[in-house]
Amino acid sequence: MTAQDTAVLLFRNTMRITDGHLQGFREAIVRAVDFAQQHGPQTMVQTFVDEERMLAHSFQLYRDSDAVRLHWKLADPYIQEVMKHCRVERFEVFGEPDEDVAKGLRSALGEQCPPTFLPRIAGFVRSPAEPQP
Repeated sequence: MTAQDTAVLLFRNTMRITDGHLQGFREAIVRAVDFAQQHGPQTMVQTFVDEERMLAHSFQLYRDSDAVRLHWKLADPYIQEVMKHCRVERFEVFGEPDEDVAKGLRSALGEQCPPTFLPRIAGFVRSPAEPQP
């Protein structure tokens, strides 16, 4: 595992969609992910919806804690728009962010949903080739 691999962070955010807000949630997520794809520092973002349980699962992969801070700076309006339609039910951090990012996550999520931090044991990241037009 390289030093770069050890800095990689994977976030899993489980959100409870507010009753009656499924369409608004979907629209806000699409706008947020489109923005992240064009301007964000994430190397991967995927969001999945379980309509039956009104849960959404978002996975975001960052190269390091600096990328997380940049995401927060750029995407705050989009995050706020998504949060109008849901609440965070569970937030897991796979990897070890620096203390500043860990503190920021704890502060943002508060006591209602403290983040879980899971240190890496082993792993690697492969970058898939960009698709040809």
